[in-house]
Amino acid sequence: MRFSNIAAVALSALLSAGLVGAAPASEDTKYFHEPGRDDYLGHYDVRYFKEKVSYEEREDTLIHMIRAYLNTFREKGIETWVAHGTLLGWWWNGKILPWDWDLDTQVSGATLEYLGKHHNMTTHHYVSEDGKTERDYLLDVNPWAWQRERGDGMNIIDARWIDIRNGLFIDITGLSETKPDTAPGIWICKNYHRYKTTDLYPLRESTYEGVPVQVPYAYEAMLIEEYEAKALMLTEYEGHRWEPNTKEWVKYTDEEQSKLIARELPEPHIPRSVQSRSSATGLRNIFRLFGGS
Repeated sequence: MRFSNIAAVALSALLSAGLVGAAPASEDTKYFHEPGRDDYLGHYDVRYFKEKVSYEEREDTLIHMIRAYLNTFREKGIETWVAHGTLLGWWWNGKILPWDWDLDTQVSGATLEYLGKHHNMTTHHYVSEDGKTERDYLLDVNPWAWQRERGDGMNIIDARWIDIRNGLFIDITGLSETKPDTAPGIWICKNYHRYKTTDLYPLRESTYEGVPVQVPYAYEAMLIEEYEAKALMLTEYEGHRWEPNTKEWVKYTDEEQSKLIARELPEPHIPRSVQSRSSATGLRNIFRLFGGS
């Protein structure tokens, strides 16, 4: 069965069968909620948010979270790949961009349907390779995931992989051929990102934060399309500089930061999950800060 736009009765059937969770019983159709809208509070799931984490804890959280996600999906034979800023981090050095607040992955519409039917609201225990770190993660599929077009814009994130200790998460979005008759081979998400089948497949095998990962076939062209070529060339960004010898993004010291020439402030970033429904593009994270409009 193609996982595309279906009538509301289909959602009712899924709810009755317990395949997806119930949507909020209010005029607010948004399923995933965050404690705020800025870069600090817009990247936590409100259900597990206690307080803002430090730079070091955020980095530790994201590293173990993506390792757990990628390993779990691979062990279960579930296809997924990294996207957006997470893919950009992979391009630079196979690691998370140290200034990023959350991570992005994508799945096909068929995989999203499978997750909703078989793995929704499941918890997954993780033990690091050295045995020193143990975490638990919740895989939560948005009950509006059946809606494969933007709708009211409140549910562009289809699923999340959530660290239940602090609420930081991986956003999972599905890609579907919503118009197979008139636009075959064009895959879109609910945030207006469009890809050709040949952009995505065959997926390439690589590593990310030390574990196996898949990336889109035309990854470089996709990154340039989304962020422009400057994203693959700038070596100073968000209080970090690129060290070519170590192939690492290094955070400026306080002294170095104070010596930086004042630069024009970028437009404030509003996380995709909390943008207004009138947003035309949605993804503004790194793109805006690299000088995009």
